[in-house]
Amino acid sequence: MAKITIDGITKEYPQGTAYEEIARQYQPGFKDMIALVIENRKIRELHKKVEKDCTLSFLTIRDNIGHKTYVRTGLMILVKAINDVLGGEKVGRVKIEFAIGQGYYCKVMMDEKLTREHVSAIGKQMAKLVERDLPITKKSYPKDQAIELFRSHKLFNKEKLFRYRRSSTVNVYCLEGYYDYYYGYMLPSTGYLKYFDVLHYEDGIMLLLPGSEDPTKLNYFAPMEKLFHTLTTSARWGEMMGIESVGDLNNSIRDGLLGDMILVQEALQERRIGEIAREIVDKGNVKFVLIAGPSSSGKTTFSHRLSIQLRTYGLIPHPIALDDYFINRVDTPRDADGNYDFECLEAIDIKQFNEDMNRLLAGEAVELPQYNFKLGKREYHGNIKKLGPEDVLVIEGIHGLNPLTTASMPNESKFKIYISALTSLNVDDHNRIPTTDGRLLRRIVRDARTRGNSAKRTIAMWPSVRRGEERYIFLFQESADEMFNSALIYELAVLKQYVEPLLFGIEEEEPEYYEAKRLLKFLEYFQGIDSQNVPANSICREFIGGSYFRV
Repeated sequence: MAKITIDGITKEYPQGTAYEEIARQYQPGFKDMIALVIENRKIRELHKKVEKDCTLSFLTIRDNIGHKTYVRTGLMILVKAINDVLGGEKVGRVKIEFAIGQGYYCKVMMDEKLTREHVSAIGKQMAKLVERDLPITKKSYPKDQAIELFRSHKLFNKEKLFRYRRSSTVNVYCLEGYYDYYYGYMLPSTGYLKYFDVLHYEDGIMLLLPGSEDPTKLNYFAPMEKLFHTLTTSARWGEMMGIESVGDLNNSIRDGLLGDMILVQEALQERRIGEIAREIVDKGNVKFVLIAGPSSSGKTTFSHRLSIQLRTYGLIPHPIALDDYFINRVDTPRDADGNYDFECLEAIDIKQFNEDMNRLLAGEAVELPQYNFKLGKREYHGNIKKLGPEDVLVIEGIHGLNPLTTASMPNESKFKIYISALTSLNVDDHNRIPTTDGRLLRRIVRDARTRGNSAKRTIAMWPSVRRGEERYIFLFQESADEMFNSALIYELAVLKQYVEPLLFGIEEEEPEYYEAKRLLKFLEYFQGIDSQNVPANSICREFIGGSYFRV
């Protein structure tokens, strides 16, 4: 017998009892479904069994790690259903490409065109798999055996990935004879996937799953054509460069192709920035270029590079930060926890901003403010602006796309740009890299370098940052005139050397430890590279330092 302590109460269970059985006993005390357990500060899947005395707690699908486990399980069941319906011999590749809202876009490479009838049959097969509540088993294989297993199932993407893995073993999941690898945890059976839907979208499949804020609700899927186009364009860039996965990236590093790869990627971004500048010029009469995007998107560097491109057309750009229009800190609204809510629109003096912009548009000279973040006050230091025929204001801020921000400014004078780090690189065909992970790693590195913040503090703040993005940024992304993807296909290999020491600084007893451990495990897939080949004007420099723009 083993003594298990839960919420300060100790009970005895026979050794060999599955954690799933214990979780089932405690499930009535939780609003959301239990996905994982924490055994003596170590996260365990529910199929694991009691071996010794321990303290136990539970993670639900509302928790970040639990929600990721739910999504991962849903994706495995989807791939299994695709192979069941279409036949593994007909399917060349199944690739989970990216996420749009709460939907996960999947491409099926096969000779015939994927039809609505195919997708409907796949959805029905998923429902059957869920109804049968089939076990999802996990087995550790020696690395050579795992590679051979994936090769026999034509999962060549995974074979490339594990060529660089330091560990001698690989954990492989099995669902009714279908074998696959997923980085992260998995639910113990298909019956746990209670909420999902499958749609035919563009030329692929969209798997809809609930978000972590309400894991029992499927939101209506609203197509986002601009975002989809931006993501697919980035994916095609990766295909053109021969780098679609981490294994491809590691091969390029091994083969000494790093320098060319960086130059090509940077050139593609520069070409795209030039295209956006051309659109601004062609529109005519644009006086306000509004740039918005989530945290760590590289807005500042992008605005500088766009300004250079605008100058090549004879325009005179002037950078303005919406943050300079913050109201005084003491007047800032507070959130539900009583903390200052710097993310909300009411934290900006919208009335004053619109007055100043309209006066500039009318040809008046206007003194622009500068916000003193140390004192929490807006100040004036003689920064006088007056717009001539060739002058244009490049305005950066998270509320730039919100129509209320520029409500009194004429639409014909505005050009709106949405920027985000939309990671197109995947771990392998079935393991995507969330865009939020790339931005979080960027921010950890930058916060440590420029603000003296620890990785622990940045990770602790991140849920609040993400809530602000959902409320104030993502709602307006499709209203942009153009979108720009700031993610660089090589950047995670560069960030690795900067962020790993910071993550290792988080102690095991701290609540941020689990997220740090997850990120460290993720970074193990990458061959680290030196930053010396990264150009001084690269968006990557905004985070690692050494930027030409001194950001």
